[in-house]
Amino acid sequence: MRVHVVSDVHGNAEDLAQAGDGADALICLGDLVLFLDYHDHSRGIFPDLFGVENADRIVELRTSRRFDEAREFGRRLWAELEVDRESAIESAVRRQYAAMFAAFPTPTYATYGNVDIPALWHEYAAPGTTVLDGQRVELGGRVFGFVGGGLRTPMRTPYEISDEEYAAKVEAVGEVDVLCSHIPPEVPELTYDTVARRFERGSRALLAAIRRTRPRYALFGHVHQPLARRMRVGATECVNVGHFAATRRPWALEW
Repeated sequence: MRVHVVSDVHGNAEDLAQAGDGADALICLGDLVLFLDYHDHSRGIFPDLFGVENADRIVELRTSRRFDEAREFGRRLWAELEVDRESAIESAVRRQYAAMFAAFPTPTYATYGNVDIPALWHEYAAPGTTVLDGQRVELGGRVFGFVGGGLRTPMRTPYEISDEEYAAKVEAVGEVDVLCSHIPPEVPELTYDTVARRFERGSRALLAAIRRTRPRYALFGHVHQPLARRMRVGATECVNVGHFAATRRPWALEW
């Protein structure tokens, strides 16, 4: 059995269409939407609406951790645009989702990232795509558990939930062979982004479940340039499967 795993697709539908080549199934760990490319500020919903110069400015504020200033800057831009913010974002996300879900091979097993909008997924998921969150599936004799979304941060991305709600989903998954999530367990080497030069939020509940249930693998994304892409926590191999929008290739699991 061979499974390909991707995360942080961020608008890369072209390479996503080939991500399942040679595999029995594709697993996607979320973040299909591209709001703003921090490497190329001309790409994404934000620069499409407000232009590259404003994208440059908001990236500068966010990477300097001046989140209150970034939110105020964003509010001024939306006020000047004189359009309904939610409608404009939803229309742009829908266009991206149409391309992303059309690129998924059959079968695909997917969970949400922190920048995704879960309420829209079931409108675009074809019969060959199974959406899982706090749920399990068996593939080739191994049990895979899925926990989607992220924890609350000053960035206030669309699918951030409380620690308690997240922990309940981890608990619902239970003992599995492969634990799949968007965010990593809370381990410094796995949560520190070497380019952004900050810690992203990892999950203590995931870490506790890994130590308690000892899955063979814990797979995740979210941190685009981690200090460590792979390390063991007890008996479990913890793997950041990569920033697919940049690497353009999936991570492979065979057994």
